[in-house]
Formats: sequence, structure tokens, C-alpha cells
Amino acid sequence: MKYKTCVSIAENSSHKIKQNLKNALRKSDYAEIRFDFLKTDEIPKTLEIIKKDLKKVVCTLRPKSEGGKFEGSEEERIAILKLIAEYNPFLLDIEFNTIKKNKELARYLKSTKTKLLISWHDFKKTPKFSELKNMMNQMAKFSHNVKIVTTAKSVDDSTRTLQMYSKKGKNNLIAFAMGNNGRVSRILCLYLGSPYTYVSLGKPVAPGQLSVDEVKKIITLKIG
Repeated sequence: MKYKTCVSIAENSSHKIKQNLKNALRKSDYAEIRFDFLKTDEIPKTLEIIKKDLKKVVCTLRPKSEGGKFEGSEEERIAILKLIAEYNPFLLDIEFNTIKKNKELARYLKSTKTKLLISWHDFKKTPKFSELKNMMNQMAKFSHNVKIVTTAKSVDDSTRTLQMYSKKGKNNLIAFAMGNNGRVSRILCLYLGSPYTYVSLGKPVAPGQLSVDEVKKIITLKIG
């Protein structure tokens, strides 16, 4: 089995994104582009520049309320998400909190047959296992591609997050924990069935994120 990686790219110009995307896809199976790091008027131009590679790109437009950088109104963000959907990326990351309260957006994305990654992050803690399992089941109503990321204060927190793989059913589950105590979960999730793990080209985009080179070394280690 081939374990896959997805390089997170968070840059403030379309030129830097194009450059980094080229490097990322040379080393990695997929790339995630954090469109929330761009100025709003740069987003359409960037989509045009990288459109040939979007079949390998996870597109994310994270609002400030979800730990992202997007500062515009929610109406503006929804309009941009719809624009990104028109380009038919590999996956469009939509926050669970966004899609569950916006039925019109959910209907629109269903009509365009956009492949969605429904995501949920807890930047403070790791909830109880029963809460995580319930969250996954609720998220799966919108897509079988589900991403649940918690914050690990201890190794036990990482273990609890990874436990969800025992209940994932038919879901394409990406689940791991952030922070130093969660670093190992970013590797172990691959062995438990995650379609890929998020990595960086160098400087981490999220707490505890490993570089693509580090992960490649770990998953190609041969014992004996």
C-alpha cells in the first residue's frame, strides 16, 4: 500500500503559490492551497494560474472563526467557495459548521457534484470519544470524505483521536491531533486508513506538522 501525503501551501501571492505548488507536486501526491492567506481579489487569478493542477489540489478557504485568515464577510466567503467549486478541484474543504447551517450552499455544491471534504477542528482540546464519533456521523451526512482534527495535550489525546478509525465505516476519514503531542498521530493515521496526511514543504502551516521529507523518510523505513 502506498501512503500518501498532501503538502499545505499558505502563501500571500499567486506567484508564490504557483512556485510552491510545482515543488509540492514533485514531492507529494496532493497539495492543499490555503486560499484564506491570499487577498480576496487574488483568488480568481490564482485559480486560473493553477487550474491545470487542481485535480491534485485540496482547496481551503478557512475563516478566522475556524482558525483561518479569511477576514471578509461570510457572504463573500460563500461566493468564493462557489467559484472554487466551478473549477472542480480534487477536494473542496468545507467546515462542518459552515455546511450544516447553510442549506443553500449544501444544495449548490451537491448540484455541481463537487467532491467535498467536510472538516472540523478543535484548537483547544480533544473531546471525549463518544463526542468525536457522533461528530463524524453527523459530518458523514454531507460527504464520505471527513476530516476531524483535535489538539493533543497528551499522548492519550492522540490515541483517542486515532481510535475513530475503528468506527469509520465507509468514511474516507482523516483524523489526527495537532501540537507536539499529536505529531505521531500524523504518521499513524496513514497506517490506520487515512487517504493521506498533511505535511509542509519546510515551515509548518499547523502546530506539530511534519515536513514532506520527514514523513517520506519515516514511511519508507525498513526494519531488519
